[in-house]
Amino acid sequence: MYKFDFLVIGSGLAGLSFALKAAKYGNVAVVTKNEIKEANTRYAQGGIAGVMNIDSDSFEKHVEDTLEAGAGLCDREAVEMMVRAAPELIKELIEYGVHFTESNGKLDLGREGGHSEHRIVHAADATGREVENVMVKKVREHPNIEVFEHHFAMELLTEHHLGKKVKYLNKIHCFGAYVLESETGKVHKMLAKTTILASGGAGQVYQYTTNPSIATGDGIAMAYRAKAKIKNMEFIQFHPTSLNIEEADSFLISEAMRGFGAILRNADGEAFMEQYDDRKELAPRDIVARAIDDQLKKRGDKSVFLDVTHLDADEVKAHFPNIYEKCLSFGLDITQKWIPVVPAAHYVCGGIETDYDGRTSIEQLFACGETACTGVHGANRLASNSLLEALFFADKAVKKAAELIADLEFNENVPEWDESGTLNNSEWVLISHNREELKRVMWDYVGIVRSDLRLERALRRQTFLYEEVEDFYSRTRVTVPLCELRNLISIAYLIILSAMKRKESCGLHYNVDYEEHARGFNP
Repeated sequence: MYKFDFLVIGSGLAGLSFALKAAKYGNVAVVTKNEIKEANTRYAQGGIAGVMNIDSDSFEKHVEDTLEAGAGLCDREAVEMMVRAAPELIKELIEYGVHFTESNGKLDLGREGGHSEHRIVHAADATGREVENVMVKKVREHPNIEVFEHHFAMELLTEHHLGKKVKYLNKIHCFGAYVLESETGKVHKMLAKTTILASGGAGQVYQYTTNPSIATGDGIAMAYRAKAKIKNMEFIQFHPTSLNIEEADSFLISEAMRGFGAILRNADGEAFMEQYDDRKELAPRDIVARAIDDQLKKRGDKSVFLDVTHLDADEVKAHFPNIYEKCLSFGLDITQKWIPVVPAAHYVCGGIETDYDGRTSIEQLFACGETACTGVHGANRLASNSLLEALFFADKAVKKAAELIADLEFNENVPEWDESGTLNNSEWVLISHNREELKRVMWDYVGIVRSDLRLERALRRQTFLYEEVEDFYSRTRVTVPLCELRNLISIAYLIILSAMKRKESCGLHYNVDYEEHARGFNP
């Protein structure tokens, strides 16, 4: 049994930022199911949005850009607080040792879709990797932080584990988590005064995603099973431009490339975005993704193309070295040839509902990063607001969690994990294909464009998979793949049900049966 003042589940920017600041107030555990550096943060290319040039930009402009992208569903107060905190949070990263790209001795500020000004602070086209590397180093060096790599958080500990009946909206407390050690198969009881879910997104619920294999929605699924409030799960952002080469595994082509001057073309070379939005390539992601989807369906093509061949080749290589080298590894010189791209699942704009301090509806449980629904994204996330959101709400959550720990005790009445009556998973092969089937169902029926009929079919299939996997789970020793599959099925259910309840087209949720209620672009 372990005891910590702060139990952090997840090792992306939100979790590591929280851990570093919380370590000033007590001992911290960081639980991560892979290596500590393997998180969605690492794959973020674009950067961090922040008003760093007050001569040409303003907080008001950043706020309005965020609200417009969110299609009217953002929490204005949350957005304003976050935007105003951005410059100091970015400076904090620089003080930690993060090296952002500079031009003429000043931060090189990029521009991405939906932004009215250049305000994206970046480290070339690999911002996430730079930030993650620095944060990991600082966390590993801190004497008050213990890192548990290859440990999978399975269940949140609540009154349910004390034999009490837990109901949604009743007062529930979180006492820590059951955590599976991957190498040994042993389940540890980790008690905590406060628990922080920062376990990232859920892109793996779709057949095509820019997310790494770890993005299985574990935090959201755990919180849902513990009866926490979940919100806005219908708003799944599809990044407009993932590399459409089979071996590339939906490698992300940064939105910053369009901000740099790249043009989207169909197979005939036509620059088509002007047909859909006056902002052309710099329209918000939901509009660009639906425009590409519309082009592919109308024309029967497999890709559209991102064209940077008209730009200075040396500048393209300098600004996008990671993308250039990746494409070159597939025999594609982007300075000479167009880049084949298609949309892919990218970001969950909904999640565990939190207040302005990162508190969930469960006492002593916080959430931040992509796992949380803080109100800043609304129906569609503005580009490069995600890392900023992670920093801001981690900072807010630390301050509130630190206030709590002095008056809290560990609940030692929680029993150890009981696996009696379970068997080895010799039948795993019989349901292992369910993960791929679920991903296909979600892609075909709950993707960029939806309908009531598609959603109903998806729910029927998801329900069958749920019953099959739950039966297997109840009589089988736990493994990481089984727990991930269980979580993905829960995530699919939340997305489908949320989509069925929203009787309009809004932001990232586009239903052809409710076009007359659409907010934003109609294809």
